[in-house]
Amino acid sequence: MLWLSFAKTFGLFLLTAVAEILGCYLPMLWLSGKGSVWLLLPAALSLTAFVWLLTLHPFASGRVYAAYGAVYIAVAILWLWSVDGVTPRWTDLLGAGLALSGAAVIAMGSRA
Repeated sequence: MLWLSFAKTFGLFLLTAVAEILGCYLPMLWLSGKGSVWLLLPAALSLTAFVWLLTLHPFASGRVYAAYGAVYIAVAILWLWSVDGVTPRWTDLLGAGLALSGAAVIAMGSRA
């Protein structure tokens, strides 16, 4: 049961990270001249979803933000690779792995 709860929390963090990154990426496309001003509408919706998703966690907000930050790091590295086409360095992957390890400690500890 503990692992199922952990998996749900991690999945929620993944959705939250994608919503945040997308909400910031779309305005960047517009500001750099690579997209229409209309990208601001889905960006605003995405950032709204990001904030709402953060409210779905039953734990103290400081723990949620700390653990979420690690998942955000990992998703940002995946975004770098899949969207920006930049191959991550081994140090990027190691850093993301260390951050995720820390997030797991925080998430598991908050269930004790």
